[in-house]
Amino acid sequence: MAIEIEDKFDVPVDYEIPELTGLPGITEIVGPKTHRLVALYFDTPDLRLAARGITLRRRRGGTDPGWHLKLPKAKGVRQEITHPLTRSVKIVPSELADLVLAYTRGAPLAPIAELDTRRAVTQLVNAAGVRLVEIADDRVKGTVLGAEPHVERWREVEAELIEGDEKLLRKTGKRLTKAGAAPADSASKLSRLLNAAAPVPGPPHAETVPGSAGELVMGYLSAQAGALLSQDPRVRRAEEDAVHQMRVASRRLRSALKSFRRVVEGSERLQEELRWLGQVLGEARDLEVVRERFAGRLDGLDAALIVGPVRVRLSSDLLDAEHEAYDRIREVVGGERYFALLDALDDLAGTPPLTKAAGRPAGTLDALAAKSWRRVTRAYDRAQAVADPAEREPAMHDVRKAAKRARYTAEALGMNKLAKRAESVQEVLGTHLDGVVAQGRLAAEAETARQAGEDTFTYGVLTGLERAAAERAFEEFPRVWAETTEAVGKLL
Repeated sequence: MAIEIEDKFDVPVDYEIPELTGLPGITEIVGPKTHRLVALYFDTPDLRLAARGITLRRRRGGTDPGWHLKLPKAKGVRQEITHPLTRSVKIVPSELADLVLAYTRGAPLAPIAELDTRRAVTQLVNAAGVRLVEIADDRVKGTVLGAEPHVERWREVEAELIEGDEKLLRKTGKRLTKAGAAPADSASKLSRLLNAAAPVPGPPHAETVPGSAGELVMGYLSAQAGALLSQDPRVRRAEEDAVHQMRVASRRLRSALKSFRRVVEGSERLQEELRWLGQVLGEARDLEVVRERFAGRLDGLDAALIVGPVRVRLSSDLLDAEHEAYDRIREVVGGERYFALLDALDDLAGTPPLTKAAGRPAGTLDALAAKSWRRVTRAYDRAQAVADPAEREPAMHDVRKAAKRARYTAEALGMNKLAKRAESVQEVLGTHLDGVVAQGRLAAEAETARQAGEDTFTYGVLTGLERAAAERAFEEFPRVWAETTEAVGKLL
């Protein structure tokens, strides 16, 4: 896996690569060296990968033959996942096919196009012999496969960052454009070829009135649905923070559908499915957080306070449980219920059930921010009315959930100052809750250790630390609440 950062340029057939000496840090120009690259591209019959800017190919020739899956991350930045060449030319390796299941949703992958490229590679190298930027001058013959193949020929230039910085890449691009190159109209060779044959449909997108409440809400919902979908391949690979980011996207979607139900109606079923997905993701995420939390606690203890195999129980055992939770996630994201949820999000983005309120100015939604904050204050008042501290605990959890929803609503409306204030309440209560949950986990692990005849002294030490952390957050809350309510009063 690698992150590919490159700029692409359209050039005329008679274009000449300019002089590249004198660029910062460049002491040697190596090349050009020529290669022939033949790539067979795969997609579903209705081009579901191309619609999302994803390419999946089997390529021969050059310095990196093999299977390549490229997933867009940002403009000019793609994540590339590779797999060695296989004997089969027309069967995609299961490891790569699984990574695009959220896009194909079980539809078959088959060859759709072939690109035959004559590439001349020039490398920009520094004094240490390190390649900083690579210039690829490509003459391409592209064929859209089918009953009546469509053929296109063109020339393009790519400047790819290898070990340098993006400032060098920009300066390289300026040299190329000054010589007559123009920023490419297409993000990839494949998209250029396919669009030349027939326009490739993009992701579902609803037509809304500019400046309307519908435009604002659907823009936010579409962005969060896209964020959820983009995390899917990363979740399948158990990449760092992927589960957390997907769960956050599902929570934001659910919260927005609740808050803006007067703009988008009839989403109750979708909200429940997003809640289900969040719960599925939550198990692995919570285990990951608590495992890292305990590791940090143990690293901060004096060695004399660590007695028995406590590190094993609080690392290896929890990691095993985390792996099992990831196995359950992979089972879910390969199932029909999950695909149906993704289909529902596509339907929402393409043909949302908008109400008359969707046509009103976006500013009419600002009142929802105040309404959402009032929900927080009501939850706080209910919690304060509970005399028993033990019973007040879940009531304060309701305050945290209300603050989180208020934060998401404010974010959707672009009210960032209000969102930050709501987040401060959410965070301090979250810190308290994390300490309480950690104590419960330690009690369970200590009991397991006790039954195994192990010394549980260190569990007691850790429990004391977690209790102190929870109490500090609880004691800090009144100050945070007072500051927040005063600031929110001025904002609203």
